[in-house]
Amino acid sequence: MQKPITAISIPTGIGADIGGYAGDFGYIAREFSKYFHLIINPNAVNGGILSAINYDMSYLEGYLFDEFFKGNIGIIPKKPYETNKIGVIFDCEIPKNILNVHLNTINALKIVQGMNICDIEYTKHPVGVEIKIENNISSGSIKNPDALIDAANRLLNKGCEAIAVVCYFGCDCEDENYSNAQGIDPIGGIEAVISHLITKKYKIPCAHSPAFFDIDISQKLEHPKVSSELISSTYLPCVIQGLSIAPYIVDFNHKDAITYKNVDYLIIPYDATGSIAVLSSIENSVKIAAVKNKTVLDVTFEKLNYKPCFIFENYFDCLDKLKGILNEK
Repeated sequence: MQKPITAISIPTGIGADIGGYAGDFGYIAREFSKYFHLIINPNAVNGGILSAINYDMSYLEGYLFDEFFKGNIGIIPKKPYETNKIGVIFDCEIPKNILNVHLNTINALKIVQGMNICDIEYTKHPVGVEIKIENNISSGSIKNPDALIDAANRLLNKGCEAIAVVCYFGCDCEDENYSNAQGIDPIGGIEAVISHLITKKYKIPCAHSPAFFDIDISQKLEHPKVSSELISSTYLPCVIQGLSIAPYIVDFNHKDAITYKNVDYLIIPYDATGSIAVLSSIENSVKIAAVKNKTVLDVTFEKLNYKPCFIFENYFDCLDKLKGILNEK
């Protein structure tokens, strides 16, 4: 790994002004990846049929992101043209007409982009997604987690190295505030619950794509931050593209592992300092930079009685400063 390593945390479901919508952090992530190898949350770069991911980024789901900074795992980024064997789980509750759109999407990804989607499994029972908004934070639960575990087991036995999950949400989950880029992603929290279930048990890359009852492409002109979702009948393409080059998850002591000890800076929103990744980074003396990217949270460094290395007004100021430090080395 020749480039310095940075990590940018933008937790899902907390309404971050930048990165809290539909891949709206993607263009910034791509700028950082010109100068650093970037460890990044999937939600920051996922944009429906579009994805900002590239080989200079390690696509690390939230649970694995936390485990990385706790020192429980290491990662080995993919080399160019190296890809994962991806398995896809479909909730058996997805209606056939909606399922067919997703199956066409998988076939298109195979033919056009050569995605290594090695197998598909269907849950034997409905997953039972329940969406909740608690304290202005997106959350939720699933009634039948064993249905996902069973399907994941079948995929892993077939040699899959990463798993995409498509659960049925039933409703379209529209939220006027979110559509105007002024609120939280109403399904972000439950999507994290679903992916955490797989990554916690198997320590493999996983990401979720929702299936709704309606697949119509919107003809309304909405805020640019959510526009990628408006042109997408399914969000599966960005998930598959991210998982295809997600890093290998290895033991912390693996001889080739990148660990938190290799990270130059963890970059976080200024008022979202209470995550496991941040608290673990403080404990492990990882350098932290904060950006004034407002969220619905109010957990600031003052409340932690901790002073970050830098505080920036925006991500481009942050990038310029870290590039300058890089050039001084």
